[in-house]
Amino acid sequence: MEKINIASKFSLFSEYFSPKIVGELNGQHVKLVKFKGPFIWHRHDKEDEMFYVVKGRFAMEFRDKTVTVSEGEFIIVPRGVEHRPNATEEVQIMLFEPASTLNTGNIVNERTVAAPVNL
Repeated sequence: MEKINIASKFSLFSEYFSPKIVGELNGQHVKLVKFKGPFIWHRHDKEDEMFYVVKGRFAMEFRDKTVTVSEGEFIIVPRGVEHRPNATEEVQIMLFEPASTLNTGNIVNERTVAAPVNL
């Protein structure tokens, strides 16, 4: 039962597309991630994901549309929906998702983080 300073936690890492766990509640992880550029097209068959923009903005690309999400906004990607986050400049994101969620969903490759670090 300690408070978390989000800016302080973001200052602890610089790598992109490597989520860090900063909290847990009700079987959910609260993760922080930075990214720049496009991620990979993927989907999560069993989990919804919530992306909250702490700093910056990014485009959540879907096969049929793109949604720009700016600082102070969030988007929920329903399970089973193929998507790709893409940011032209560095963006800082807070994720809310089930602890079982793999960052690359149905794809396993060099960007997969099977065991995110706790900060």
